[in-house]
Amino acid sequence: MTFSPENSASSPRRRNRWLFLIALFKLAQGVFFIAVGFGVLHFLHKDVGDELAQIADHLRFNPESRFVNFVLDYASLLDDRLLRRIGTVVFIYAGLDLIEGVGLYLEKVWAQFLTLLITASFLPWELFQIFKRLTVSRVSLLVVNLVVFSYLLKLVSERIHYHAAREGREETEACESDS
Repeated sequence: MTFSPENSASSPRRRNRWLFLIALFKLAQGVFFIAVGFGVLHFLHKDVGDELAQIADHLRFNPESRFVNFVLDYASLLDDRLLRRIGTVVFIYAGLDLIEGVGLYLEKVWAQFLTLLITASFLPWELFQIFKRLTVSRVSLLVVNLVVFSYLLKLVSERIHYHAAREGREETEACESDS
């Protein structure tokens, strides 16, 4: 969607479907991280290792599994202070996702810039993770974020060019009316 006077004329403006989809994704991600945050807080004042062992048993995971043993070994490192920190970070990230999602749904320019900035900040980490270990899920996440980043960069640059051209026309008209 390009920015031109025809788009902002008296006819009702059509919703940008790609921004809408990105907004839905961000809102869903925000809700997911809120659930994760409450899940983390659920483990406060409890023995995390015992709780996770019960969950693994309930889900019928193999107790001799390397993955289960890895998780249970590291669960013993989690104390209440660390759980609170993790919960705080997860809730802050959820809040950012919800702010981005609402802003993108409303097609606000600040939300496009915010999403562009946050998406760009995660790209190096995602590349690092892919070089560390190549998996389909990591590559898929990188591709989705690159598509979102490229699309938002295109939208933002179109808006900047449109406003720069409009300001140039206004300055020219002002100079012509002064003479």
